[in-house]
Amino acid sequence: MKVQTLCLTASLALCLLSIRSEACTNVIITKGASSDGSCMVSYAADSHWLYGELYFTKAGKFKSGASLPIREWDSNKPLGSIAQVARTYQTVGNMNEHQLIIGETTWGGREEQVDTNGIMDYGSLIYVTLQRARTAREAIETIVALANEYGYPSEGETFSIADTQEAWVMDLVGKGPDNKGIVWVARRIPDGYICAHANQARITKFPLNDPETLYAPDVISFAREKGWFSGEDADFSFRDAYNPLDFSGARACEARAWSAFNILCDGIFTYEENGATVSRPATDWEEYALGHDLKGEMPLWIKPSRKITPKDVADVMRDHYEGTALDMTKDIGAGGVGSPIRWGYLSFEWDGTKHCHERPIATRQTGFWFVAQARGWLPDEVGALMWFGCDDAATSYLTPIYANINKVPECLAVGNGDLIHYSPTSQFWICNRVAQSCYKMYGYMAPYVRCKADAFEQDQMFHAIPENDEKLAKLVNKGRIRKARRLMTKYCSNTAEKQFEQWKQLEETLLVKYLDGNIKAQNEDGSFKHTEYSNGIPDGLIRADYDSTWKQAVAYDHGDVLKYQ
Repeated sequence: MKVQTLCLTASLALCLLSIRSEACTNVIITKGASSDGSCMVSYAADSHWLYGELYFTKAGKFKSGASLPIREWDSNKPLGSIAQVARTYQTVGNMNEHQLIIGETTWGGREEQVDTNGIMDYGSLIYVTLQRARTAREAIETIVALANEYGYPSEGETFSIADTQEAWVMDLVGKGPDNKGIVWVARRIPDGYICAHANQARITKFPLNDPETLYAPDVISFAREKGWFSGEDADFSFRDAYNPLDFSGARACEARAWSAFNILCDGIFTYEENGATVSRPATDWEEYALGHDLKGEMPLWIKPSRKITPKDVADVMRDHYEGTALDMTKDIGAGGVGSPIRWGYLSFEWDGTKHCHERPIATRQTGFWFVAQARGWLPDEVGALMWFGCDDAATSYLTPIYANINKVPECLAVGNGDLIHYSPTSQFWICNRVAQSCYKMYGYMAPYVRCKADAFEQDQMFHAIPENDEKLAKLVNKGRIRKARRLMTKYCSNTAEKQFEQWKQLEETLLVKYLDGNIKAQNEDGSFKHTEYSNGIPDGLIRADYDSTWKQAVAYDHGDVLKYQ
């Protein structure tokens, strides 16, 4: 999610870390890097003011002269209207019926680059473009045309854009209230490679005469005009001119991209440098991720050591830096129960020194998240598939949603609850209930929940959906598209609602199983073990305990009072 304009004031330096880093994470997988030949984009829409629901817009035809009202995605504030096109495509979430996918992460940028008079905010650029473009290249053209014609009132953004054949990463930012439009650069990710971005502009130097690199004609000259660049054109870096890297950008943002690479490449970064293929351990960029060495620039894309499945990508979105120098489950902040949750702001001052909490990929304030697949070997009607979830990725699940369904499952429908109105039929709210339960005894409860999510996702991704795809594709190839859409709609709704009910039961199980910090043993069928004499008295009960880090800290802080005499 974006950084609120109201934060881009004189207090920017004080709130930058805590605000900027509460935003989103994207991972992009090219078809040559995926296990099944699909292009994939993952996205966590992280915001304390975003509700988890699945946006749905049917395809439409419009008369000449029709207009489209535009409201800011974050605030719902009316921004104006734009000319409507004659025909639009159906969109479900961040994907359309032709398998085009668009995700984003916001990086703020320079305050003076915000065009407060603009109409096309970053969210509107995404969702209007999905209604108008069929391919990634068309999407880039549409984004640029809309922003330049109507003005861009948001901050700097990185977009993930993919179709069945190509995957692109695009950095863009406005030119201020006196210069309508955007400066931008977009690069096609080489097939067989992956990319990731998280609230920091990722494109540095780029080739000026390459059909796989597109950019604004004034992207360099505008930076010169503003005094942000003065070297040779060949040395121009988009990031350095428009979003210079600092400690916050590295530690709270680039670290997430580094961690995604680390997981998907099994600790080895393979990339092209000066025409040669280079392989180096991920730890070579650990100081960069920690914000200690801002000169150790990380590759824009790398080649994974294995083919990536959608489940691999889903699990990356659940990361808390486990097993790295930034592991959030090991220090005293984990509360003695292995918790990666840190309440409050991401920076704090103690004894005259500023400190930070880590900002991992998985975070409590996620509104919704997804892994979308553009699957070119299938007809568009079937190939466009999104795995969609709500709330914290680490304690929630992804349910399959075809982009060509006729309606959204009720548990995900827009208007089924909101951030201040609870709905007992909303996936967002039940996922929050499960998450809030886990936050109390995280190291014990979250792994239990994760097993349930894993079982559901593995069955759907590797068994149920492939079987369903085959049936649907046969219908489409016979011209029975309406029947195929009815069946996929029924499948998505039934699957989503059934898993929703399972998550409701899971919350009840968590309450019983972990009541008062005790952990009740279960049989293989899920029933609770009980004593020989009563089916209401648990057998095999154990008590949760704190880890050694917490015990040491408590003894150090309060040992004089707590020490046995």
